[in-house]
Amino acid sequence: MNTDYRVGDLIYDANIYDGLNIFLSDLQFYKKWLPQNKNAKILELCCGTGRLTIPIAKDGYHISGVDYTPSMLKQAKIKAFEAGLEINFIEADIRTLNLQEKFDLIFIPFNSIHHLYKNEDLFKALKSVENHLKKGGLFLLDCFNPNIQYIVESEKEQKVIAEYTTNDGREVLIKQIMHYENATQINRIKWHYFINGEFQSIQNMDMRLFFPQELDSYLKWAGFNIIHKFGSFEEEVFKDTSEKQIYVLTFNH
Repeated sequence: MNTDYRVGDLIYDANIYDGLNIFLSDLQFYKKWLPQNKNAKILELCCGTGRLTIPIAKDGYHISGVDYTPSMLKQAKIKAFEAGLEINFIEADIRTLNLQEKFDLIFIPFNSIHHLYKNEDLFKALKSVENHLKKGGLFLLDCFNPNIQYIVESEKEQKVIAEYTTNDGREVLIKQIMHYENATQINRIKWHYFINGEFQSIQNMDMRLFFPQELDSYLKWAGFNIIHKFGSFEEEVFKDTSEKQIYVLTFNH
């Protein structure tokens, strides 16, 4: 079994990433849960190019962003500079993070925990959250609710999932095919990139799936208390047909 799980470099090409990820449907949800006090310290883990970090900083919050990918952070810093914002963007692995400070609210948005491929990776990341969360602070995260039917259908044929033009003028078309590994719960997603009408490469977008009862148990085992579990960013109660698993948590100090 191939255990080289990863996300391809082209997916993290900052302009290609930003062109694909223009939505902000999650921003209002995360904003709603920010402390009223603008002096509160906020930490975003897996911040990417600052899609959420920058609007939150614009609202006057002290927010720091952590990401593992230098190209994403470079873009985030450029966007923050252009917006006249001072944001501390930190290149680090969330499994081994040690910032020597604590935060009032920490969040891991945009399905990022799906790239923690092993249980030990998830528990290391949750330990990092615990180490950086103030007593009484909130921890928020969102991820997919695995849809077996969708996976089965998507294994049958390549489907176009995106078509757009980047800021630097590239015409991008992405086709997706996937294969699910039962033993590891990893969905081996391959994105076939066509740029300016020509095939460019195949990029891995491997995602570890977390089933609802499983993830609830992991979070509780790691010491977190589930205050809310929503099925959408509109805060619908989590149910069978929910596309998302969205958590509001505290740590049981």
